[in-house]
Amino acid sequence: MTEIKQYLENLESNLKTKYPNQKEYLQAVAEFMGTIEPFLNQNPIFVEKNILEMLLVPERLIEFRIPWMSDSGEWKVNTGYRVQYNSALGPYKGGMRFHPTVNQSIMKFLAFEQIFKNSLTSLPIGGGKGGSDFDPKGKSEGEIMRFCQSLMQELQKYIGPDQDIPAGDIGVGGREIGYLFGEYKRLNSYQAGVLTGKPLSYWGSLARTEATGYGLVYFVEHLLNDQKDSFAGKKVLVSGSGNVAIYAIEKAQELGATVYGCSDSSGYVIDPEGIDLNLVKEIKEIKRDRIKTYLEKKPKAKFVEKGNIWSDEFYFDIALPCATQNEISEELAKQLVQNGVQIVAEGANMPTSLEALEVFKENNILYCPGKASNAGGVAVSALEMAQNAQRLPWTFEQVDHELNQIMKNIYETCRDTANRYANKNDFVSGANIAGFERVAKAMLSQGLV
Repeated sequence: MTEIKQYLENLESNLKTKYPNQKEYLQAVAEFMGTIEPFLNQNPIFVEKNILEMLLVPERLIEFRIPWMSDSGEWKVNTGYRVQYNSALGPYKGGMRFHPTVNQSIMKFLAFEQIFKNSLTSLPIGGGKGGSDFDPKGKSEGEIMRFCQSLMQELQKYIGPDQDIPAGDIGVGGREIGYLFGEYKRLNSYQAGVLTGKPLSYWGSLARTEATGYGLVYFVEHLLNDQKDSFAGKKVLVSGSGNVAIYAIEKAQELGATVYGCSDSSGYVIDPEGIDLNLVKEIKEIKRDRIKTYLEKKPKAKFVEKGNIWSDEFYFDIALPCATQNEISEELAKQLVQNGVQIVAEGANMPTSLEALEVFKENNILYCPGKASNAGGVAVSALEMAQNAQRLPWTFEQVDHELNQIMKNIYETCRDTANRYANKNDFVSGANIAGFERVAKAMLSQGLV
């Protein structure tokens, strides 16, 4: 066993001993560590300076209580988190997630991934993430507002336009960002750049809502173009039906693909005529209803209650998982291979288990990891920061053009890095190594910070 391989195994073993119950965090680390050895073999200074162990430990992890009052006058308490993981490339940047599954492990995995995702954009942003185990589903507008205000009363001590800039994530959209921004403004005066994903009326960015979904499809488009191919005529399935899924569907359809299915926590829909995107938008963005109501206007479609869309036997070309972490297990990966899938590109963060990833590798499936393929959201968040700093709004076309160019650069960086250090089309290794290289060099030049 080489010295560097032993070094990596020791680091991972120490983390497992220290955090035995943080399975999501350990999974993210394992996926990363399994790819970095070829780079370290050629650049041993990062082992000599122990940069990797330093990178594995967050610079700061903040956990706090969030008391809030329900409409009935009862006091409730949730837990809030902000993981300020690495600032070598710029202020901490990453979303806030409101979901009952949120815990320290999920926050650390998301923040760890965010370091490399932000690095790949080549924009001046470090890695961070935050959120709470608060569930906005079933809550009134007043309850959500009071919760957001209580959360910000504590969070505002640790954030700022040049320090840490949160954004949205699962459970946090324009409504929640608005409440968070309003409370920050009351406590600290008006600072447009302290949050991104803001409504357009107070310095939000055009194309931010569409950015992650559009960026995902742009990444795949550049991959297809590299192979003298395109989305035209491709059959696509998408998991989820939130912003990422909706706008991935929209852009894929614009580029000539037919999207046949999408899902939510109630189950999934397969429409043999192709998904009616306007209907999905009506259900999700206007009515805030369950995807099963799709059949009320599209009776020829199939709805599978509580089903996982990747378990269906529908034959298709491209999978775009846009729901949540670990939605594709080893068994489901085998089903995707059987269904004829050629490309799996992640719109969600770590939706593919390590075992499923091995299945894709063994079957030569082109797999695009989320830290590269879903970086469009944070990229446009950084563009929103630039607009806020300039006090100048950009047009939708300008932002969309910049987004497409950023995704092209990310794809080419992952491709070229994989060719140099790993194997052709090994975008996992390409993304991890390219993201790590930039951060590690910055940490070393700044005096190991």
